[in-house]
Amino acid sequence: MISLVLPDRSRWPSWVDAIDEFGGAVLHGFSTFGFDAQELRFPDAFDRWLNREIRQRTEGQGGFVPATVWWIVDDVDPSYVLGSIHLRHELNDVLLADGGHVGYGIRPSERGRGVATAALELCLYQAQQRGITRALLVCESDNPASRRTILSAGGVLENTSGTFERYWVALNKPRNPSSARRNIRE
Repeated sequence: MISLVLPDRSRWPSWVDAIDEFGGAVLHGFSTFGFDAQELRFPDAFDRWLNREIRQRTEGQGGFVPATVWWIVDDVDPSYVLGSIHLRHELNDVLLADGGHVGYGIRPSERGRGVATAALELCLYQAQQRGITRALLVCESDNPASRRTILSAGGVLENTSGTFERYWVALNKPRNPSSARRNIRE
């Protein structure tokens, strides 16, 4: 079953492996802003990143809004990082235009098995617990997999802005995190 865990040193090597699978592509939801993917292989850089993310949960860092990043794992092997998901606790003008409340990325070898759908549901539960009543989710227009994930979470298209589609998910009904922690497809 899928779970969200806060980043830690024990899963760090698996997280770096997940980053490597992207082959230099944009790491949505990994919260690596200000860090080069190569430098995160080194303990001191990872520790700086981790400390920033811990502070980021309560106070925006480096011009960013407060946010929480989780690593996505499966109970079958909780040391293996499937991907990452990032909840921004509030929106500024930039995020309102084309960023949204949530960013996520699933390592390419784990896509197509329901990981993003389950992780997004868990993240939206966390958003609801923080008092967010409507979550903005944004995806690129040429990303049908992300669109399907957003729609499965109840996303309603507001508009298309440039290369982005903007969806709102109402969080006014209780969300059940245990239903999201379902087994993923083999």
